Amino acid sequence: MEIKDFKEKSKGLFSGLGKNKKNKYIAAALFLGVALLLIPTGGSENKNRSEGLSEPYFSLAEQEKRIEEVLSRISGAGQVEVVLTLKSGMERILAENEEKSDSGGKVSHVTIQTGSGTETVTLRYIYPVYQGALVVCKGAGNPNVRLEITQAVAALTGLTTDKITVTKMN
Repeated sequence: MEIKDFKEKSKGLFSGLGKNKKNKYIAAALFLGVALLLIPTGGSENKNRSEGLSEPYFSLAEQEKRIEEVLSRISGAGQVEVVLTLKSGMERILAENEEKSDSGGKVSHVTIQTGSGTETVTLRYIYPVYQGALVVCKGAGNPNVRLEITQAVAALTGLTTDKITVTKMN
């Protein structure tokens, strides 16, 4: 039912409310609420569902590029290049179902039925852990710039300052 059709059919409903202003305001609010409920939302429920099932994405090169862009904005830093190393990569922890029998236990992954087939249930993702960072920049000769860059990299990566090296670019 379209809003125009609803509007025409609802005229008869509101004609019996009389001349009382209070009733007309209540009726108008009710009408507005019903009209808003009838407006299509564009299927956001399915969109949210599919977004919830997508796997997280991590790119070390993209992280390095983002950090380079931010560090180059530090006053006096100049051109910046960043190299990050990882202690561990991205890990996916799957839900498991353990079946016990006389011959021993059997572990299988839990799956769910989706519109396009079956999908393994993921309990959580463990994101990569940084091991160290090397920052090469034009302004590293200035101790204040070096300190600011070290603190910024520590804040962005979670690394301690002893795992971050800042050196001057040729």
